[in-house]
Formats: sequence, C-alpha cells, structure tokens
Amino acid sequence: MKKILIFAALGLITACTAPEEKGAKDVFAEHFYLGTALNEAQITGLDTKGVETIKKHFNSIVAENCMKSEEIHPEEGVYDFTLADKFVEFGEANDMFIIGHCLVWHSQLAKWFPYDDEGNFVTPDVLKERMKEHITTIVTRYKGRIHGWDVVNEAILEDGSYRKSPFYQILGEEFIPLAFQYAHEADPDAELYLNDYGMNNPGRRDTYVKIANELKARGLRIDGIGMQSHVGMDYPDMQEYEESLLAFAGTGCNVMITEWDMSALPSINFGANISDTVAFKASLNPYPDGLPEDVDALWNSRMKELMDLYLKHSDKITRVTAWGVADGDSWKNDWPMDGRTDYPLLFDRNHQPKPFLNEYMK
Repeated sequence: MKKILIFAALGLITACTAPEEKGAKDVFAEHFYLGTALNEAQITGLDTKGVETIKKHFNSIVAENCMKSEEIHPEEGVYDFTLADKFVEFGEANDMFIIGHCLVWHSQLAKWFPYDDEGNFVTPDVLKERMKEHITTIVTRYKGRIHGWDVVNEAILEDGSYRKSPFYQILGEEFIPLAFQYAHEADPDAELYLNDYGMNNPGRRDTYVKIANELKARGLRIDGIGMQSHVGMDYPDMQEYEESLLAFAGTGCNVMITEWDMSALPSINFGANISDTVAFKASLNPYPDGLPEDVDALWNSRMKELMDLYLKHSDKITRVTAWGVADGDSWKNDWPMDGRTDYPLLFDRNHQPKPFLNEYMK
C-alpha cells in the first residue's frame, strides 16, 4: 500500500512539473518574432480566448486600429489615448515586441487633418506643422516603450507612382522623408518602417527600393520595409514575391511580413454579371459553414509554402505578423458583403492552430 501511495505521489509531482506545451512563438523564436494585430476586444480583455491565444503563441503585437489618425487624433488638439495606452500596457505586461501602426496614412485619416476651415487643402507649411505635432505627440508618449513604428503606410501605387493622397498632393514626395525625420526626432531609439500591400508588384517594389535608398543617402533612419501579405489561393506569384523580399533586403533594411492572412475564398470578379444578386452573393460566400476538405488542404499547403519561404530567408526577416488572431477576428469576414465567411488566419474560430502551423509545432 505504501508503494502505491509513493508512486501516486510521484505521478502527481510529475504532472505538476511537466513542461508547458510550446506555443508557435517558441517554435520560430530563433528565426523571427511571430506577431499578431490586436483588436479592441483583445486590448480590453473582453475576448478572453483571444487573449489566451495571444499570450501563448505570439511575442509581438501591432495595433490594428487604435493608433490610426481618426481614432487617436479625431479633432485638432484632441487626442484619445485610452485604447492605445492599454495596447502598450498589454505588450509590456507580456514582454512583447510592440509595433505602432501607423503615423501617416491616407485612409482612416482624421477628416480635419489636411483641410482648412473652408474645406480646402491647407498650405504645405501648415501640413508640415500638423504632421510634426501629430507624430511628435504620439511617438514621444510611447518613447522607449514602442519598439517600432509603421511611419508611412500605403504610399505607392502598383505602377510605381505615388498615391495621390492629401499628403502627396500638398507636399509631394517630401512627405515621406519628413515623416521619418519627425518620428526619429521624437524617439531616436525606435525602429522606423515603410509598409504597403501588393509588394510583389515590380512597379511598387522598385519605387520602395528607391525611397529606402534615398532615405539612407540623406542620413535618415529607416530600419525595415513591411510587406503586407494579404494573399489568396491564386496570388501573389511566388517568384515575384520572393524577388521583392530579396530586393528590399538588398537596401540594407530588414524585411517584415506584415498583415499576413490568406483568403480561402475565390478571388472576387466585380466585372462579372451581377444582375442576379442572389447568385452573386452566393458566389462571394461559397463556404458559410466551413471549408471543404480539399480547399482546406490547399489552403494549408500554400500557407506552409509561404512560411517555408520566410524560414528560408529568416536571416533577412525579423518579424512575421498575422493580421488578426483567429478566423472570426479577420477583416475579411463581412467584406465586401455582410455575412461573408472567410478562413484566413493561423487559428480557427475555436482558437485552434491550423494544420500547417501544427506541423511546425510537433
């Protein structure tokens, strides 16, 4: 009887001291940070399953919306740091590499920012003043706490030309160097990044290489180029994608895979005949109740192909960041129609890792 009790006690001790199961972040730790974007429910702790998944599987976080201009600086002279503060506190409490997103972007820009009281564009001097005040106020607040900033987001079109944003229309190409100058002055130790989507496109790629090289030639700090990777089952071309990765690394900048997700749904063709609304909506939402096995297998195979590419070039990549935690969080849902259901992220709606990710975690 004593032997049985001793063995039972030993078994209990072993169970209590068994090592904790590794998270995805631990698997990739020697290669790059594994990051995710946090939404409001996760920042405030309402999404308890999401928070649990973030803490276990990710070691870097980026603000999904709470630091965008219209959220953090809705009116001239008015800032709302409520969510941004909580976001940074979450990252600090969990020893994470924290990314601020984003300082200059034409979309989700506070409506007042580029206009005067009559609704006309402000003068170049006024916009410079507003940019400097905005960037300095935000970056200084989190000086030494946020490790890197997406300074300029989505500034270039596919053909390599500058997007005709208010920043470009008022200041021309100079708005990018100015943004990097202001950010560096506010926190000299913070990493500074360019970030855009469709970075496999040769025109966009070539212009960003030129911009990065010019910033360096002017003595301005730029640490990384973010390749937003909102990809699909049939895009981008993997050779073009890899060529861009190598071209960006060739500037001396680190490469970051940002906003990573992959739609499992067919690409949308808005040029199709949409007179039959019911049929059109059904074509946009083919898998409302889950992916068929063959589609799921293809999705996982392509995601593994991408992750293998990132591992192949991990000497050039410092961070791989998913744009959301679990499928239910993704912006791909309900777009471009309410009720559309997609499956684009690393974790399913039950916060379980997808098969491709499990392969690395075995």
